[in-house]
Amino acid sequence: MSRILTIRSERGIKVPHIILEYTDNIKQEADIPSLLKKINEVFVLKIHIFPIGGIRSRAIELHDYCVADGTEDDAFVHVTVKIGAGRSEKDKKETCDELFEVIKRHFSALYAKRYLALSLDLVEFSEAGTYKYNNIHKRYTTL
Repeated sequence: MSRILTIRSERGIKVPHIILEYTDNIKQEADIPSLLKKINEVFVLKIHIFPIGGIRSRAIELHDYCVADGTEDDAFVHVTVKIGAGRSEKDKKETCDELFEVIKRHFSALYAKRYLALSLDLVEFSEAGTYKYNNIHKRYTTL
């Protein structure tokens, strides 16, 4: 069985956490589980930047929200990507560009037939004040 080498910086592993919020009025057509897998694939293919064992994606279905003036059945999907500090601006931009294209492709049919807002934010945090206890990385690290 081949093992994948996890890249570590001098300051440790910098996890990508992905939080996808979506309005409940698109739940039936959104196929959120499939989108989460597609999102993870973007990060898995960038092992030189993001450790596989640190990837966490999750979705939060929103029941209480108001879009625009509240007069239409508008919908939105907002993705927040949280990463530890230390990656180059080029790597961050390329990753977010690729990720946003995946999201836009995923929702293209829905976007064509209803009002839908898609957005993505990147949040970069310092290692100070973050605590991690994770044995998943061992699966992807070679000695």
